[in-house]
Amino acid sequence: MKIAIVGLGYVGTVTGACLAETGHYVIGVDINKDKVNTINRGKSPIIEKGLDRVVLSTVKNKHFLAVNSIREAVLKTDVAMICIGTPSMKSGCINLEYLKRAVAEIGEILKEKKRFYTLVIRSTIMPGTTEDTLIPLLEQASGGKVDKDFGVCVNPEFMREGDSLEDFYKPAKVIIGFRTKKEYALLRKLYSFLKANMIATDIKTAEFSKYLDNVFHGLKACFANEIGVIAGRIGIDAKKAMEILCQDAISNISSRYLKPGFAFGGSCLPKDIRAVLYRTKTENLTVPLIGSILKSNDMNIKRVFRRIIKTKKKKIGILGLSFKPGTDDLRESQIVKLAELLIKRGCKVKIYDKNISIAKIIGSNKAYMQRKITRIQSLLCSSLDDVIKTSEIVIVGHDTKYFQDSLKKANNGQMLIDLAQ
Repeated sequence: MKIAIVGLGYVGTVTGACLAETGHYVIGVDINKDKVNTINRGKSPIIEKGLDRVVLSTVKNKHFLAVNSIREAVLKTDVAMICIGTPSMKSGCINLEYLKRAVAEIGEILKEKKRFYTLVIRSTIMPGTTEDTLIPLLEQASGGKVDKDFGVCVNPEFMREGDSLEDFYKPAKVIIGFRTKKEYALLRKLYSFLKANMIATDIKTAEFSKYLDNVFHGLKACFANEIGVIAGRIGIDAKKAMEILCQDAISNISSRYLKPGFAFGGSCLPKDIRAVLYRTKTENLTVPLIGSILKSNDMNIKRVFRRIIKTKKKKIGILGLSFKPGTDDLRESQIVKLAELLIKRGCKVKIYDKNISIAKIIGSNKAYMQRKITRIQSLLCSSLDDVIKTSEIVIVGHDTKYFQDSLKKANNGQMLIDLAQ
């Protein structure tokens, strides 16, 4: 393919050089003449392991050329990959001015193109930027229509500085956010040399995926550092402890606990987090990340509570009361806490949970319920259909699949809040 790389910074240079090495014809464009001249001399404008070799070989075989003119690059290619930086401003908001300026200029140039052209956004941008800002800019500047005269898709990069060539050729994933199958097919063809998981999604999700990864990486780094502080204070080798944690690929380094839903509960997680936090206090340690876990968890309950109260509806049905499906354990059930808040607010609550029977509640479970909801006997119902039928709002606390048939009988006026999604 004939590809324009708009922006020859870290992402643009690596992307351009690697695509050229795989056989594509690449024209890189940048307003910085020093970058352009450096590449055309066969050198990389950035320090990156192995990149000088790739730039030199691709420039020599005339697969990689750098220019200052965006017009020249666009008119001689069929695809433009936008790799322009989006630096932070003082507020934390990203600066889109350079990106918008380049996109508007490409729009003007598209007036001269006699064939369909595709823009691939590699820049890191917040969800909604492509469809709410960039596409309107392109349509206004070009006089054309997206999907008809030009295509736009989002292909975020996930390259680590220092290991970018390895990450480019052996990516964990390639995300393609697209509007029509035409753009998706083009990107699949462009990356046909890769043996990677190609993930097809919508444009907003593709935009968000880059931020999701980086926030999660930052979270992991801070967690490891706080664990290191705690471990060091109490005489434990933090690296050994974390190595043990990472060896569990079933529960720890896995997709478990990474499904958005409701607050966590149970007899272990809340209790053990409190114990660790108590120990940090006795050791006079500050661990803001770990210290915020239970506060964040409580916010999930408050959000749902406020959402319900805002409707001013009073008849509430709750499907599933234990802290998770397949158990009768009510200790630290966040559904119980939500029910308690609703009752105190004057709501008429009915509850159905097939695993819970008042006659069978014993031991710590019984003591917990006596402390939390003394009216549990009058709230529990034996009929699932009755709870759904008589409620204005139905809250699903457990796996929705079990309740699907009964939920189909709910009328259109009822509100459904699925906490199990």
